[in-house]
Amino acid sequence: MALFGSSKRTAFKPTPYGSTRKKRRVPRWLILMLTGVVLGSGGLLFVQKSYGPTLLTVEQAEQLRQDLNSTNLDKQRLQSQVDRQNHELEELRTGLEKQTRRADTAEKSFADLQASVQMLADAVPPDPRGTTPGIRAADFSFQNGELGYKLLVMQDKPDAGTFQGKMEFAVEGRYPSGQSTTVDIPVSAVEIGYFGALAGAAELPRGFTPAQVTIRIRDQAGKIAATRTIRVSR
Repeated sequence: MALFGSSKRTAFKPTPYGSTRKKRRVPRWLILMLTGVVLGSGGLLFVQKSYGPTLLTVEQAEQLRQDLNSTNLDKQRLQSQVDRQNHELEELRTGLEKQTRRADTAEKSFADLQASVQMLADAVPPDPRGTTPGIRAADFSFQNGELGYKLLVMQDKPDAGTFQGKMEFAVEGRYPSGQSTTVDIPVSAVEIGYFGALAGAAELPRGFTPAQVTIRIRDQAGKIAATRTIRVSR
């Protein structure tokens, strides 16, 4: 049976270098991934350290918190001041609107009053002497030794310039003894526009009883500009 040879297998012989089993190698893709992770982490740390926000210490963080709280308090205080000033501004605006309405009403009332006074002035009879200014109306009263007077003095034209002068009274009367006399009384300086209402009281000599009064209005040169005689009412 040697023709077919032996069926016995040849035994495995190890090499001089030991086992011939191949060692497993780390996959290339894993090496690349780990390398990318390392490079990416390093780059991130570099960028964060170089260009990113600085990490704060505990003390710095506490100081930042206190500063933030202080800023919030200041913001609330300023907001309160703004709200108060807005409220005050609104009150001022409301008050101004009220004053404006009152001024408009007063202006209208003044215009109406001026028109009424103008109508009354035009209706008053002129001074019999026809002078300007003229004494349009006068009333005298006697009480407690004083001569009370009310006068309406007018010029002819509404646009006439202001008249400046002096007014005096020549008072005719008598004393208890029956003696009749005339007492001259300087009264006051006068300024008259289109019209002027003059009122007041003048002291008379003790025991003197007035009967009638002659009014004299003089200009600044001392010339008589208007005169009129009126009886004293009892």
